[in-house]
Amino acid sequence: MALKFTLLTRANMRTLAEGASLHEHGIVFDRLSNGDGRFRINAMIDGNRIHRVVGLESDGMTREQAEVYLEKIRTEAREARLHLPKGRKLAMTLEEAAQRYLQKLEEEGGKDLKKKSTRLAQHLVPMLGKRPLDALTSSDIERYKKQRLDTGARPATVNRELAVLSHLINKAVEWKWLSHRPAQIRRLREENARIEYLTSEQSGALLKTAKESGSPYQLLFMLIGLETSMRKSEILSIRLEHMDLKRRVIFIPKAKAGAREQPITERLADYLTPYVTLAEPGQEWLFPSTRSPSGHMTEISGGFRKLVKKAGLDAKKVVRHTLRHTAITHLVQAGVDLPTVQRISGHKTLHMVMRYAHQNGAHVQAAMDKLETRMHGRLTAVEPVTPEQPQEQPKEQPRERRQPLTPAPQDKANRQPRTPQNKVCLAAPSTSDVTSSLRGPRAAARLAREGTSTSENSREGRRK
Repeated sequence: MALKFTLLTRANMRTLAEGASLHEHGIVFDRLSNGDGRFRINAMIDGNRIHRVVGLESDGMTREQAEVYLEKIRTEAREARLHLPKGRKLAMTLEEAAQRYLQKLEEEGGKDLKKKSTRLAQHLVPMLGKRPLDALTSSDIERYKKQRLDTGARPATVNRELAVLSHLINKAVEWKWLSHRPAQIRRLREENARIEYLTSEQSGALLKTAKESGSPYQLLFMLIGLETSMRKSEILSIRLEHMDLKRRVIFIPKAKAGAREQPITERLADYLTPYVTLAEPGQEWLFPSTRSPSGHMTEISGGFRKLVKKAGLDAKKVVRHTLRHTAITHLVQAGVDLPTVQRISGHKTLHMVMRYAHQNGAHVQAAMDKLETRMHGRLTAVEPVTPEQPQEQPKEQPRERRQPLTPAPQDKANRQPRTPQNKVCLAAPSTSDVTSSLRGPRAAARLAREGTSTSENSREGRRK
């Protein structure tokens, strides 16, 4: 709707004195000393005072253009405040978003609804529930983490709560409640504590105690946990129709990392057979419960702690999830490859399985012993290579300086006279030898013929 002006009219602006101003509906008109007029904005928008110079009258600026500019500022502020799709007028608080979030997850068949509901109701909503969902900031998240840690919560516990909040925000973006994530959620650094697991002797003692207690469901729960590595929620929600004992698999439709077929041992398959054959007509669950709305047990912790104490174990360290840790750890220590362990345990990533590979170095040492045994037969025929000791080289003697060969001095009296045998006659080279060496073999042959004829002529002349 167009604004109605009574002060900021053309007649009043035209007759306005120098240095005077008119202010109406957040628009201010100033008459400058040079006679020009100036339009500016001075309005409260979202609790903030906004000052803007729009333009001069000499540049063609009018009051109508100043109105359009003011409305644009208000629209941008509203969009920045809501961050919602067009058409939405009200911001949604975290408390309202949490209620709708749980409702829609239930309709879609979401996982861990009970844990998500508990974390939202007990911690997230009491601290952040009044904040608009789109106005959550990283500062709000950091304050939440500090308050939770100050109350004694562990970093791992706080991270699970932050995971629920992060999932809620992601779903809000997916469901078009938000156009983007309003804040970045950084998780706390968790201590990589040693995973607690039971030895074979401790597992046997716990099963024996459960058997002697006369509680069939406790014994059944422990046996499934130790021989399948299934989670508590997966065990308690087993349907009879999902057990194929001939193939020795249990189908888990709502596993944490997605539906999977859980392999089981032959002993467990034999133990489960009477539970299937002797089930009451219409029985749906392996752990039925008439008091649970879901129709099956959801908790089994009370009796479990009593049996742990009776078996001589620490109830603070040995919890229901310890059965899963025990099964996975023994699989790794038995030498099963990690991808197969992941297939059995149902972990989403192989990185999670790697944690169990460092729990005990005994199986690693046993693996090295196997390597030594396997390689021993091949290496016995090879003499061990020992480094040779370097032999001491004799020091090089300095070379004697050779003296020039000079004839030994002899006395003149003892000097022997030379004999013809001791003489070396050096005859001068003939002409033919010199010519042959300088001119080649043809010249030497020609000279030889000429020399022969010359000698014959000289002999004939002497006869005459």
